[in-house]
Amino acid sequence: MDLLVSQNTLTTEYVIHGAPLSLFTRKLEAAFDFYGAAYRQARKGTRDGSELEARAGSHQIPILLTPENWALADTTPILGVMDERYPRRRMIPTGLPGLLVHVVEEILDEWVARVMVHYRWHYPENIRDVLATGFGVDLGLEEAVKHPVAHWGPRACRATGTELVEHQQAAENEYIAVLEALETQLGETPYALGGRPCAVDCMLLGGLRAHTNRDPIPDLSRFTGVLDWNAQPGSAWDGEGAPALFPDSTPFAQFVLALGRDHYAPFLLGNARALAKGRKAFIIDTYGTPCSYLARPYPEQSRQMIFDRIRHGLNADERAQAKAWLQDTGLAECFWPPEL
Repeated sequence: MDLLVSQNTLTTEYVIHGAPLSLFTRKLEAAFDFYGAAYRQARKGTRDGSELEARAGSHQIPILLTPENWALADTTPILGVMDERYPRRRMIPTGLPGLLVHVVEEILDEWVARVMVHYRWHYPENIRDVLATGFGVDLGLEEAVKHPVAHWGPRACRATGTELVEHQQAAENEYIAVLEALETQLGETPYALGGRPCAVDCMLLGGLRAHTNRDPIPDLSRFTGVLDWNAQPGSAWDGEGAPALFPDSTPFAQFVLALGRDHYAPFLLGNARALAKGRKAFIIDTYGTPCSYLARPYPEQSRQMIFDRIRHGLNADERAQAKAWLQDTGLAECFWPPEL
């Protein structure tokens, strides 16, 4: 048992306040399964005005309640806390391998995840299923798309660049390409980035379990390797195995990094410029055509976490290697701290 977890201060379970249809709730649950940490699930909606939200400083889900009665929000920093408690089962390694994991996870969290929002709220079959299983409302297709809950989805899609049909199709093609790359990778290694799980696996599993492998659309039946991997309990991992080494990692990681360079980087930099100018929205080319996005603070806050990892988690030699790697991947403008 890891040292911190065996101390008397941690004697009760963790509670993950979230929802089974939430990608980030299922991401955190996947991580806890890999940690081997005892936890229970508690149902929580967004913006419920609870004391828990006030303590966590967020209305987003999930919120983690720790054995010390801390209320924590945002899955990536939560994993940082848990990694210190389960150091032999870290989801984000230390040093340069951790930077690689963090960047790949960031692209999946902030770019690929938006495709799942599109799938859920642009297909009537998915809307009907979500209303039935998540809210206990049984409606036909025409009635389902008119339900008040369904009104949130198109707004979210409009904000994240999947409002137009051509962008929806391109986003779907992108997600299927991610699964194809993962299918190939899982034929070579047990996890996406090598011989042991990491935050990237948690993110991928969260998406499958909350969205694309439970909603009627898309049909993932041809991805047999991915589906078998998804079905394996995280508790089956024995804590052994080596991660892929920095900087090469795995072909899957290289695929996601290239996707980030070509598509996420223009969005992230456009979002940063819009925020700096006080604009509420911005337009950039995505998949070759102009696309409108809502300017949102969180992507900028999220990349600041990567800046901080480089500033405080690497020594001088590692920072030099990190800069060269980010330049080689075409992601230096996004993720290299401007003052270094």
